[in-house]
Amino acid sequence: TMNPHPGGQIHASHPEYIIPDVYVKKSRGRWRVGLNPELMPQLRVNSSYAGMIRRADNSKDNVSLKAHLQEARWFIKSLQNRSKTLLSVATCIVERQRAFLEYGEEAMKPMILQDVAETLDLHESTISRVTTRKYMHTSRGIFALKYFFSSHLSTSHGGEASSTAIRALIKKIIGAETPKKPLSDSKISSLLSEQGIKIARRTVAKYRE
Repeated sequence: TMNPHPGGQIHASHPEYIIPDVYVKKSRGRWRVGLNPELMPQLRVNSSYAGMIRRADNSKDNVSLKAHLQEARWFIKSLQNRSKTLLSVATCIVERQRAFLEYGEEAMKPMILQDVAETLDLHESTISRVTTRKYMHTSRGIFALKYFFSSHLSTSHGGEASSTAIRALIKKIIGAETPKKPLSDSKISSLLSEQGIKIARRTVAKYRE
């Protein structure tokens, strides 16, 4: 007869659902990126107020109206630029991580903020700000934009492998091991070395955890 959740009588928390900022879907063999129109504010300048401004009038009221109109137009333009930057960054991420969209985590390419910044000719801090708390809807699920950025490790053939892809490989190896005889970190390191991935035992232990 007792309530197992007495705290619920004081405060009932409501689930916060993630609403994606960007949608990615494949159409006619190409991955296409689009912004979520529901999250884009539809703002415009009130034409009635804009029509009250008299060009040659330098009175205090008219100067104030001109200043407010200029600020309103600047604000709308700033929002448009923000949306344009988000779309550019998301498009760049999709182009670089096309293999992930096609084949999953194991095909994730190493990528850092600087890579996108150099491609789009923007500052790295801008890319960091644009991708913070932003989400992308893909055929594989909803992911934070930050998810697509990861460190990298060298491979024996001179290339690089994403830490996300390596974690996925470790998960796959562990999933196939005999439960009664689990693989050691050293053995997993050796198995990855056979695939050309140079990784230390302690790094395996960290990723495994």
